[in-house]
Amino acid sequence: MKSFSYLPFVLAAFLVLAACEEESGAASAVAPQEPGPEDVGHYCGMIVENHSGPKGHIFLSDQTEPLWFSSIRDTLAFTMLPEEPDNIAAIFVNDMGQAKNWDNPEPGSWVAAREAHYVIGSDARGGMGGPAIVPFGDLTAAKRFVEERGGSILAFDEIRQEMVLGPADEGVSETSETGGGSHERTQ
Repeated sequence: MKSFSYLPFVLAAFLVLAACEEESGAASAVAPQEPGPEDVGHYCGMIVENHSGPKGHIFLSDQTEPLWFSSIRDTLAFTMLPEEPDNIAAIFVNDMGQAKNWDNPEPGSWVAAREAHYVIGSDARGGMGGPAIVPFGDLTAAKRFVEERGGSILAFDEIRQEMVLGPADEGVSETSETGGGSHERTQ
């Protein structure tokens, strides 16, 4: 009777498992992308690059291409609406503290949305002329913006649905009943 060696099968199984682990690690390390000339806003269906002000994009765990949003308000709305998928792998928003051009923030001016500081209720206007929710990667830059343009600073988790899903002019206003007061996040 011949002896049978399991060693080749064990090694093959180990290599397959190692390759799977490497692929899943790569998928979880999602990096921000830049909008292309044909990328359209998830809600508005218009070309993202044609809108002024900060923009966002969301990666879903079952898709390789991000969903694009022509405003931060739309980006945040996606995370709050019950009919939207909840398999969000990553969310990126323009870091307006890095951007030198309000209309078209420069490539690379992205910050993970959950780490950003958001100015709500300023006089800044976004892509469709409505009040802009303005994200910053640095709290000091957000404070400087508030000194110049008004508003209050909130963390991602402090932004309430009424501020995003309510009427555009009321949702981001400091003085509206649903817009909240002056909440400054400190570190």
